[in-house]
Amino acid sequence: MSANFHPFVYLIDYIMGVIMWTLIGRVAMNIFQREDSEFFFMKVFVKLTDPLIKMFGPITPSFIIKPIIPLYVAWFFYMFRFYLMPYLLGYSVMGMLSFPLESEIAIQIYQIFGKN
Repeated sequence: MSANFHPFVYLIDYIMGVIMWTLIGRVAMNIFQREDSEFFFMKVFVKLTDPLIKMFGPITPSFIIKPIIPLYVAWFFYMFRFYLMPYLLGYSVMGMLSFPLESEIAIQIYQIFGKN
């Protein structure tokens, strides 16, 4: 990583990143599976994300169709990770702390496939 932040900062971002990607994964899975499907992974996505979707219910517009609501909620986590978190940590340039989870994953992929 290019900057040295307190491990707690990375932990918060990793948790929020996993939440964001799980919500996006639910939308993607919903293309192929119904929400009440018996498929194990769909059950896990629904079980893990339903509490978040209910929490964001009061600010979710009624015109958003039900299968897209997890994507709407994921957008809040994206906005927090990309804009609010660096701002709260005192960085005037966006991108200083943007997406360390994805950066780590990209580094691992580059190492696996020999891209340095």
